[in-house]
Amino acid sequence: MAYKINPDTCVACGTCQGECPSGAIQEGDVYTIDPNVCIDCGTCADACPMGAIAPAE
Repeated sequence: MAYKINPDTCVACGTCQGECPSGAIQEGDVYTIDPNVCIDCGTCADACPMGAIAPAE
């Protein structure tokens, strides 16, 4: 199961993108995670200072 970034909580700080080992996180007004590239490691969720990342349902 891939992870997902909550756009209401994300402040686009970029911390998650720098921690993602698979390069699944794309930059924008808020960041997004490509579920086809995400390896479900959870590193991004652990790194997010806003708690904006959780496993997708």
